Amino acid sequence: MSLTNDLYTSTLTIDLDVVAANYTLISDRIAPSGAVSGAAVKADGYGLGVKPVVRALWAAGCRDFFVAHPGEGIAVREELKDARVHVLNGPISNAINDYVYHDLIPVLNSLDDIALWQHACRDRNRKFKADIHIDTGMCRLGLDLTETQTLLSDAPALLDNIDVQLVMSHLASADDVNSPQSAQQLSMFKSAFDKLGIGKPSLCNSSGVFLGPDYHFELARPGIALYGGNPTPHTDNPMGNPVTLTTRLLQVRQVGPGEAVGYGAAYDVKSPMKVATVAIGYADGFHRIGSDTGFATIDGHKAPIIGRVSMDLITLDVTNIPEHACDTGAIATFIGPDRTPDDLARDWQTIPYEVLTGLGRRYRRVYTGNGA
Repeated sequence: MSLTNDLYTSTLTIDLDVVAANYTLISDRIAPSGAVSGAAVKADGYGLGVKPVVRALWAAGCRDFFVAHPGEGIAVREELKDARVHVLNGPISNAINDYVYHDLIPVLNSLDDIALWQHACRDRNRKFKADIHIDTGMCRLGLDLTETQTLLSDAPALLDNIDVQLVMSHLASADDVNSPQSAQQLSMFKSAFDKLGIGKPSLCNSSGVFLGPDYHFELARPGIALYGGNPTPHTDNPMGNPVTLTTRLLQVRQVGPGEAVGYGAAYDVKSPMKVATVAIGYADGFHRIGSDTGFATIDGHKAPIIGRVSMDLITLDVTNIPEHACDTGAIATFIGPDRTPDDLARDWQTIPYEVLTGLGRRYRRVYTGNGA
């Protein structure tokens, strides 16, 4: 038995047409370079729900999808039978049959990964697809400098039986246009790829798309920009925001001097005011660091957050909101046209990735647009 909509006090609405439009914007930007765009859909489509997200992206023309874990890849495969699904964290030795059965493309991040995948190919007497990741400065996953030199010196033998699809690296500082690191990574990647001479090159992430055509190569791998995060923090956000988060007012009360709001008496009431309580808290991904910071909007009016964000509840100052607009049951908007994930990220001293991927499971989720 499914829950009726009336059982939810909070609603997360995802406009899949905006996700698709963001994909098209990126595709159009890199097309003059001869590049096409894939899409990072890891972490459940950056918190928005991977299956509807990939349906929308497929309809918009995306064919390459990037996940972190093989389980995420299987979820994409269940939805899209013909997509190319790349697993960024690489192969897992005791799950090779799952990769093969679900046609997942592992990213080989080390010589050990390469040996493991080559062994899998030889055992099954088949050539399986894989990507090669060369680390150019992130110092996380990927072949380091020594491993890269070993690969370049004996690539035909090391990659025998492996059907190399992409040769990739990952930009570490693309969102900082003043950082010299991106140009350094570009130079290292181009040199390594030219020497390797196989596969399709792929370097740029969301911000890398906006660094210029030198970074585009053949396939871009945008992530956060598809979901509305600003890939160009030095200037206006070119992307649309597909996310709206609303909740209903549970209670509105009058308070006065001498009273305090929330845990720890964190907000000291100085003058008569109206306080509304809403059913969102840190269990819903609204970080506790957002206490006494930022605002919701009610009927277009700002309602500042006061007191501590608790597990299930937030309190708002609705003193200056017209009486008719803030009765019990009225709608408060925390993410939408007036408050984007980037805005919340600034309030919370974090990044929009964490805002989106932290969205909780207690919302009614509503999808609109192609793919809903």
